[in-house]
Amino acid sequence: MQHAVGSPLPPPHQPGHGPATGWSPAAQQPPGAPQPPAPGFAGTPAAPHTQGQAPHTQGQPPHAPGHAPPASAPPPRPQGQAPATLQLGPGPVPPTPDTTGHIQLPPGGPVAMPSPPQGTAQADSGATTLAVLLIGPAGAGKTSVAKFWAEHRRVPTAHISLDDVREWVRSGFADPQSGWNDHSEAQYRLARRTCGFAARNFLANGISCILDDAVFPDRPVVGLGGWKRHVGPGLLPVVLLPGLEVVLERNAERSGNRRLTDEEVARIHGRMAGWYGSGLPIIDNSQMDVPATARVLDDVLARAIASPPQW
Repeated sequence: MQHAVGSPLPPPHQPGHGPATGWSPAAQQPPGAPQPPAPGFAGTPAAPHTQGQAPHTQGQPPHAPGHAPPASAPPPRPQGQAPATLQLGPGPVPPTPDTTGHIQLPPGGPVAMPSPPQGTAQADSGATTLAVLLIGPAGAGKTSVAKFWAEHRRVPTAHISLDDVREWVRSGFADPQSGWNDHSEAQYRLARRTCGFAARNFLANGISCILDDAVFPDRPVVGLGGWKRHVGPGLLPVVLLPGLEVVLERNAERSGNRRLTDEEVARIHGRMAGWYGSGLPIIDNSQMDVPATARVLDDVLARAIASPPQW
């Protein structure tokens, strides 16, 4: 029996739960025609038999002991009608083994400070499971560097972009360029918390993470403090801070709501200068391309593993 695509299939027949799947020959008769009994099914009258004698079909002689009874003739059908096909229902369906399996994932918890692999003379950031926070103004190249760095590591690594997660909100998206308000503040906080949950889950299952965000040094509670609460004390922050001219040039190549005005870019870059003297490692990638910046990031992270920054 055919079923419409997308409709749920009927449950398999089980013993004691209704008749077997199939059509009775009586169901094939046209309306008004006599309904002959189906041989071998419930409701067919059987001839009486004596005790100790095998039953036989009415109108047929009893069979001899040790011989199988002859097959009963099918009931007559009206002229021009195709013979009814008797479909025997399937028997009990044995339980099938679970071929897809079930993988238990460890729950995500606060990320602890990474330690270099045992037996190595110095930390190897490329072979260590890390949680990295790449900080920088708009146009610093955070997303490009983070994506390249994640793609070229020897261990599984995920890139989590705050702006991408923030823009998951489609209807009701609060664009800060239209004015900073409670809605944009709430959506930024939600995005940071969502990124933190994702990073913790990845790290708990052996996958490194690199997050990128324009964290301001003059907002420690919302910025670094928020990331530390959401991810854990093992998060390694690194500042990417090229010169203002480079940032303005890169920002001019952007489009959509990722592109800011020159005044806004200059204001953000000036606030980011507060990271100097903070103790966090800073990379000036004004004269570096993306692969070169990723290599410097590896060196900075190797030193951070050996001597974690205080923040």
